[in-house]
Amino acid sequence: MPLAPQETRTFFISTATWERRSLLQSTPLCDLLLNVLRENRAKQRFELHEFVIMRDHVHIILTPSSRIPLEKAIQFIKGGFSFRAKKEINFNGEIWQKGYNEQRIKHPHDYTEKATYIQMNPVIAGYVDQPDQFPYSSARLKTEIDPPPPHLQIDPRL
Repeated sequence: MPLAPQETRTFFISTATWERRSLLQSTPLCDLLLNVLRENRAKQRFELHEFVIMRDHVHIILTPSSRIPLEKAIQFIKGGFSFRAKKEINFNGEIWQKGYNEQRIKHPHDYTEKATYIQMNPVIAGYVDQPDQFPYSSARLKTEIDPPPPHLQIDPRL
């Protein structure tokens, strides 16, 4: 079955830790999740546009590659992270809630709204005063992300 056209395949993803436990507050686990995101991006499994790793959840804007379904892209992230956490950090127990929430991003203003939400999440939670102060966010790690897809970029002339 063919996948949807690439112009309609950018998603805002939210996923929570098991029972919303604060599992992602340790440096080793956050660094590992960053590495999983980096490696999958480098393998061109998806474009990573925005992200934030909070203590009990993660928000991501991504565009799966043209040959990978969204479900598989999320499996690369969540499953890859779980496998490596158990193997490399000896983490025992459940890490993720089952499933994830997805919202297809169709318009430039939707993209901007979701990107702002992601960047402001640590500020609203009271972790930092400015988005670029949070160490596990695309607001700080700008070199770790891809630009918005062309059809989701706001025309600066408007």
